[in-house]
Amino acid sequence: MDTKRPSRSGKGRGNNSFNRNKKSGGGGRDRRGSGGGRSNHNYIPLPAEMMVHEGVPLKKVEYKADTKFADWKLNPKLKSAIKAAGWVYPTEIQEKSFEHINALKDVMGIATTGTGKTGAFLIPLVDALLASEQPFQTLVLAPTRELALQIEEEFRALTIGMKFNAITLIGGRNINTDIVNLRKRSYHLVVATPGRLKDLYQQGKIDLQEASVLVLDEFDRMLDMGFQKDVMYLADKIGERDQTLLFSATLDKSQQKLIDHFLTDPVTVAVSSGEASAEHINQTVRFVAPDDKFDVLIELLQDAEMKRVLVFAETKHRVKKITKKLNQAGISADEIHGNKSQNYRQKALGAFKSGKLKALCATDVAARGLDIDDITHVINFEAPTDYDTYIHRVGRTGRAGKGGEAITLYDQQ
Repeated sequence: MDTKRPSRSGKGRGNNSFNRNKKSGGGGRDRRGSGGGRSNHNYIPLPAEMMVHEGVPLKKVEYKADTKFADWKLNPKLKSAIKAAGWVYPTEIQEKSFEHINALKDVMGIATTGTGKTGAFLIPLVDALLASEQPFQTLVLAPTRELALQIEEEFRALTIGMKFNAITLIGGRNINTDIVNLRKRSYHLVVATPGRLKDLYQQGKIDLQEASVLVLDEFDRMLDMGFQKDVMYLADKIGERDQTLLFSATLDKSQQKLIDHFLTDPVTVAVSSGEASAEHINQTVRFVAPDDKFDVLIELLQDAEMKRVLVFAETKHRVKKITKKLNQAGISADEIHGNKSQNYRQKALGAFKSGKLKALCATDVAARGLDIDDITHVINFEAPTDYDTYIHRVGRTGRAGKGGEAITLYDQQ
């Protein structure tokens, strides 16, 4: 683990700007309303038979790393931060991608949810910051506000006691606060959802050419049709850069041309197949008359075995209505979607994580990026329209190899 990162050089841009020696390439896209449900216009649900599966216990395969973090030739400050975070052995994606990232290779990393993908790109980048005479900036684009905040939180844990600056730019918060913060200093890490970043760029409040490393987290979603236009726009505004890193749990083969547009002579580190899967989760469908769905949902949630439940619906309006009905029935519930402020969403998530809420109702903003343990059940009040979305929804239960239950309420014709 002693590969040295090539030195960075290049012409500085303005006062306090970071130097860079960038490699050309780029693209991007973003869904405005990264927390919203889709309209029910022309709503065609996934076929019911695709959402029925008897959970199969996972074969427990523990990856045994060849080295401990303590053995890596990392900066002592980073080693101390990793130790303080309680990390001893790297995960497979972390161990297998480190040298490639450290050598400034473009990397596409594929690994299942909860296997340390964020650490896989942050650890080598923090180590490079500590080794670099010239500071550089990394821009991470994420599909949801919650995931963006988690990335910044992990960066701060890895840089505790170090003089590195990070900022998260996301919707649902006052954009004027972002503008003030961007004026204060240069940032080593910028984490953003595409919609907010594009707004700031078009107002002339951020120089995207400051970034010498671009990371797309959950890149399969970042490159789908909802986000594609904005992400391509932003990446093109960055222009030349040292490195591009794409990380995701799943790989959509139809996106290969877009992936090739972003990456130059890349290294692929795949520690899972990239196929969307929820084999270990018991999945059932209940055919329900539309007028009876609220009653059936309430009856389900009155079951004592349903301790911590995510309820998904297609639109923000429907999520709001479900939450109201559940609370009226005496079931503690709250909601997260694109019409809620980020502060509200964080409070709702905190209450759900702490057990104060039995149900959290959400649009697909919660299908990715939420790191919540011990969700016992996922209920689809409305079936999604595509299989990947379905898998990411039900994958909120059965985390860390545990079993889980997913129930879809399907409109009876």
